[in-house]
Amino acid sequence: MVAGRYEFNRMNLTEFFKRLPGDVYRLFFPPVCPVCDRSMPEGSGFMCALCRFEIPLTGYWNEPGNPVTEHLAAHIPVRQASAFFHYVPGSPYRELVHRFKYQGGWRYAREMGEWYGSCLAGSGLYGDIDFIVPVPLHRRKLLKRGYNQSEYIAEGISRALGVPVRTGNLLRLRHSRSQTKVEGHRRWDNVSGAFGVRQPEQFKGKHILLVDDVLTTGSTLVAAGGELVRTVEDVSISIAALAVAE
Repeated sequence: MVAGRYEFNRMNLTEFFKRLPGDVYRLFFPPVCPVCDRSMPEGSGFMCALCRFEIPLTGYWNEPGNPVTEHLAAHIPVRQASAFFHYVPGSPYRELVHRFKYQGGWRYAREMGEWYGSCLAGSGLYGDIDFIVPVPLHRRKLLKRGYNQSEYIAEGISRALGVPVRTGNLLRLRHSRSQTKVEGHRRWDNVSGAFGVRQPEQFKGKHILLVDDVLTTGSTLVAAGGELVRTVEDVSISIAALAVAE
């Protein structure tokens, strides 16, 4: 009895409810759409039907010569590149990115990644990927945030494509200011020399899908992808960003 009281005191109220049977838990915490915050009926998935319908998808995963591919290919050799949806100022979908990037909503990143991955799988343009590699955070930022949102996006894509995620080979060597706080061309200088590759022979001759959350200027993806191309023999790079800024 004493042990039971001690165990209850160790966990917060939310954790207590999570351990209850599913129907009881949903009575206290009904599913809520992370975009519009409205309650959802059972079986709706992680986002309500209306928000799934209204999300500004790009459709770029079906277009070999889309604007994302053209922009990035001007800086590094890429096989394919795409973004899932448009990152529009004031949009609730932009706020969704903020939720999983800054407010601990990492589950949304994984769910969005799986949705995106199913589109990549259906396009036929990403069928020969060998490894999925999320853009890494520097250890200081990782310790502060507690997780890398791009890893969860990569996990979701992995579920849909059936391709393994590899972390630990592409490294963030230098701590730099957040790209959101750096303007224009200075973003390129901010990430110059920021990445390195450990055990590059493991990627030799492989097709890598490099994953990030938001593509604005593309400087982070170019720096990371450029280091892979420079360091790894006969590597091919494709890129998948969850969102692209207009």
